[in-house]
Amino acid sequence: MRQTRYMLLCGAGAALGSVAAIMVLAKAEGRPALGPVNASSHWLWGDEAGRSSEADLTHTGIGGATNIGAGLMWGGLLGAHLQRRRPSPTGIVRDGMVMGAIAALLDYGLLPRRLSPGWELVLSGRSVVLGMAGMVAGAVLGGLAARATDDEEE
Repeated sequence: MRQTRYMLLCGAGAALGSVAAIMVLAKAEGRPALGPVNASSHWLWGDEAGRSSEADLTHTGIGGATNIGAGLMWGGLLGAHLQRRRPSPTGIVRDGMVMGAIAALLDYGLLPRRLSPGWELVLSGRSVVLGMAGMVAGAVLGGLAARATDDEEE
C-alpha cells in the first residue's frame, strides 16, 4: 500500500500542480486560462493548438489528458523513488527538485519539440519555468502527504 500511496499522491500532486500553475500563469499574462492546456495537444495538432483558447474536446480534452498524464508519470516516478526509503521532508523537496530538473531537461532540451509540453506556444519562458515549478511543488506536497501517513502507521 505504501508504494501505491506515494506514487498516487506524488502523481496527482504533480498533475494538479502543473495544470493549475499554467492556467493561473496564462491569466496573469493576460491570456486565456485554457491556452496552455490546449497547446499541450500540439503533439497531435501542431502549433495551431497554441491558438486555441476555447474549451473543446479536440484541444482541451487532448491537452488536458496530456498534461495530467505527464504529471502522473513524473510524479509517479518520484513517488516510486521515495517509497523505497524513508525520506526526510528535506529529502522529498530535494528529490522533487531533481525530478523537475530532469523533466525540464527532457521536455525542453532532449526530446523533439513536438513532444514538449507545448506551453511555450502560449506562455513566456518565465511562465514555462514556473509551470514546471508548479509540477514540482505539487509532487513534493504529495510526497509530504504520503510521508505524513507513514508517521501515522508507526
